[in-house]
Amino acid sequence: MKKSLLFTLFLVSGFGAYAQETFPVNGVHDKRPDLYVFTHATIVVNAETVLQNATMVIRDKKIESVGTAVQIPQGAVVTDLKGKFIYPAFIDAFTSYGLPEIKVGGRNFRATPQFLSNKKGAYNWNEAIVPEYDATKYFQVDEKKANDLRKLGFGSVNVVNRDGIARGASALVNLANGKENEAMLSGQASSNYSFNKGTSSQDYPSALMGCIALLRQTYYDARWYKANNGKVEYNISLDELNKQQSIPQVFEVDNVLDILRADKIGDEFGVQYIFKSGGDEYKRLDKVKATNGALIVPLNFPKPYEVEDPYEAMQINLSQLKNWELAPTNPAQLEKAGIKFAITSADGQDFWDNLRKAIEFGLSEKQALKSLTQVPAELLKVDDKVGSLKAGMYANFIITSSDLFKKDNLILENWVQGQRLVVTDAGQADLRGVYDLKIEGVPLIKLTINGKNAFTNEYSVQADTVKAKPAISRLNDMVNLNFTLKNVLKGNVALSGYISGKEPLQLKGTAVLSDGNSVAWVADWKEAAKDVQKKDETKSDLSSGTVTYPFIAFGFKDQPKAEKILIKNTTVWTNEKDGKLENTDVLIDAGKIIQIGKKLSVAGAKEIDGTGKHLTAGIIDEHSHIAISRGVNESAQSVTSEVRIGDVINSEDINIYRQLAGGVTSSHLLHGSANAIGGQTQLIKLRWGKSPEELKFENSDGFIKFALGENVKQSNWGENQRTRFPQTRMGVEQVLVDAFQRAKEYQKQQDSFNKSKAGLAPRKDLELDALVEILNKKRFITCHSYVQSEINMLMHVADSMGFKVNTFTHILEGYKVADKMKAHGAAGSTFSDWWAYKMEVKDAIPYNGAIMHSTGLLVAFNSDDAEMARRLNQEAAKAVKYGNVSEEEAWKFVTLNPAKMLHIDNRVGSIKVGKDADVVLWSNNPLSVYAKAEKTIVDGIVYFDIEQDKQMQADVKAERARLIQKMIDAKTKGEKTQKPMREQAFDYHCDSEYHFGGAEADTDYNYRYGLEHKENQH
Repeated sequence: MKKSLLFTLFLVSGFGAYAQETFPVNGVHDKRPDLYVFTHATIVVNAETVLQNATMVIRDKKIESVGTAVQIPQGAVVTDLKGKFIYPAFIDAFTSYGLPEIKVGGRNFRATPQFLSNKKGAYNWNEAIVPEYDATKYFQVDEKKANDLRKLGFGSVNVVNRDGIARGASALVNLANGKENEAMLSGQASSNYSFNKGTSSQDYPSALMGCIALLRQTYYDARWYKANNGKVEYNISLDELNKQQSIPQVFEVDNVLDILRADKIGDEFGVQYIFKSGGDEYKRLDKVKATNGALIVPLNFPKPYEVEDPYEAMQINLSQLKNWELAPTNPAQLEKAGIKFAITSADGQDFWDNLRKAIEFGLSEKQALKSLTQVPAELLKVDDKVGSLKAGMYANFIITSSDLFKKDNLILENWVQGQRLVVTDAGQADLRGVYDLKIEGVPLIKLTINGKNAFTNEYSVQADTVKAKPAISRLNDMVNLNFTLKNVLKGNVALSGYISGKEPLQLKGTAVLSDGNSVAWVADWKEAAKDVQKKDETKSDLSSGTVTYPFIAFGFKDQPKAEKILIKNTTVWTNEKDGKLENTDVLIDAGKIIQIGKKLSVAGAKEIDGTGKHLTAGIIDEHSHIAISRGVNESAQSVTSEVRIGDVINSEDINIYRQLAGGVTSSHLLHGSANAIGGQTQLIKLRWGKSPEELKFENSDGFIKFALGENVKQSNWGENQRTRFPQTRMGVEQVLVDAFQRAKEYQKQQDSFNKSKAGLAPRKDLELDALVEILNKKRFITCHSYVQSEINMLMHVADSMGFKVNTFTHILEGYKVADKMKAHGAAGSTFSDWWAYKMEVKDAIPYNGAIMHSTGLLVAFNSDDAEMARRLNQEAAKAVKYGNVSEEEAWKFVTLNPAKMLHIDNRVGSIKVGKDADVVLWSNNPLSVYAKAEKTIVDGIVYFDIEQDKQMQADVKAERARLIQKMIDAKTKGEKTQKPMREQAFDYHCDSEYHFGGAEADTDYNYRYGLEHKENQH
């Protein structure tokens, strides 16, 4: 029996309507065989295999056979698809289809703190850890959303809970209409993670580094739980997390740096994540490839900004402008790099427009189909069920009018589990054409109806004898038009009617005039329409800029390399016993200082004339908060030694470049001062353009931030913050004693088990591990401090518990206790001349540094401020003014002395043969306000050059101008636009708080004032 493509309504409504096997039927059973045959079609089996004039047989939801010589079984409903195409239906590996809506927000951070979970039951202590979530228990068929996805070509989707850090198991479902039991393709499709705590109302974690630490601790807890077979406690969350380790692991991230952060966690625990990305992988393509992880990539290409207004254009930074241009190239660049990726409809609009744009920008059609079918099926381990058109697989396929990726192609039908779902009614009459419109009592009107194709219901209409802008709508054979005919009739005319004849086409019905009278109307088709509204199609401007490292203003197109450099005839501040050397040469090669002397001559070296200039070791900032992503304080608990600044380095921070321009070569990135024991610090070299891991100062000792005083006891946190211990300075002491007592007991327990291997394995505690490192002299303390009483208190606690305080930072009352600090063995890193900015610094004096130095303490000046760090050379000069410290000793306050504090003086801090070539060439005495850093060299690489900077400023201006004009042109061509949106971020200080959902939550870039501070000011 043969049928046309348009099946009868009876058959269509009957497909898939029979009851499920396990469900009773109230009435007469209707279990007809689902047997359909499609002939003479172009069948795309998968991206590699295309069959011409082929046949496919569907029986009971599955493909029975497909090929060019298939026998048609008797009793089948046969459809001739000559000229049409069949493709596998798409698979979206990342959606929230069918799950309850997540209520955004979480706890108001101004509310009373919540330390523990409010969730009842034997679950994890933190609400953001919910591996017990099972999407199969919450999924409900949503026919409207399913229909929207089917129109795009999707037949099955992975249903993911997007709430929390460990999010539980997803479900793979088909998009058929019917019961949930029928739609469910597989449970436990993937285990899911993110760096977003979601709706959790607990305070912890309050920053990105806390999210990372919490996830790492959860993994260790799950291992401990498994090793002990749940004998210590029963924990549903840890039990479920362990069960899910054998299924695909999907990690949702916001940007490319988060991919690298998540991959580090995966490497630590032997997990290879699939990354649901943010769509900006092109920015660090080589690093993404090195993760070996597959991607699920959104097509969330940004719209051009409205930048005609120069003031509004200033709100957009260069990174935003460049991302608009380069984002559409992301899929093509992934394909070229050989990175496996699926495409998702998540996070984006205009799916098909963006997919075609990605193809226009270089993505092959073959890869596009693969990324929508085979790849997601493989990633979710269901490629034996969906993703191709092979015998035994589910009958999930789409029928198209033409080649899938052609602009005028239409998806006609989407079959899901053998259930036919009409997307575009190919049998409806084509309304396009020129008509004679006759309205009773009105002169003849020539009416033109245009549209993209015969099947769409999107039309443009023109009545060319009068000025009119008709509105038209259509539902099957019903038609409505509404317009005003000036000079013919007064007011509005509403036509409602139907298609009364199709050969030739005729429309007729009733017109309601503006006076309320109803009259008859008829429109007779005369000829095919010439689309008078059709404009010449304009292709996208495929020319594009280049990726820079980092992807912000002043980034390098090509990473600079180490050179053999000979700096001639300059004044060298050695910071060694030789002091200052006049008219001296310094040779740098392979990142090291090779030779120091006079009148050196070296073949192949790049010579720099240093006459009248000064060469110094690079400035080392002992206390910095630059280059940190999404929070400098994990402020929710009194002890957060488990968190690590090294996990959240932001290599895209413009402050790195600015501080290179101020002669800084290394920065010690500290946790804030919100807790008595804060997070682990990270020392970096300012290698502008390198990735976060490449910024880290190799083989340097680990440090940790402690704090005392007002910030710790929450003096200025508001009335609601009166529950977290400690609330007094006395309480701070008890927190410290308690923490180290616990650490000692923890180490004893660990040592005992490691020796005997008897009994239950002790739980690994990341918080206590860091404190044990302090006790074992493998991690060192830098402590935020002001008041002498607390300084004495911490030294007393340290002496009694068996550890040392390496550095007191800020230490504005250090001059009062310098002798005791010297006896303890502590150094002092202070401000040059800050005072009177809060109560606990009322006794601060500008002579503090000089007095501590005269007592024999190791003294440094630090910034704690992104702007001050660019002028630390001038801060050092204040030691000469306040206390008559010699120039050479004052210079050591920002070079050699911080190097000694950080235990890296064997490599940096002075100019000595064999040390790292971290040097700065100054235009004048470096302590002078007139001195400029002309060249800042790190590891023998020139990362800042004052002459090159002038060219880079000009390049930034030119690039902005080019991109702004390109956006204006795009708007002129009809592209949808968006309002300029300034990217909000912070320059952090010790007391900066960060809360998820706050101003910085949507960006990973530490821009200031949106335009990188006008981008041309350093």
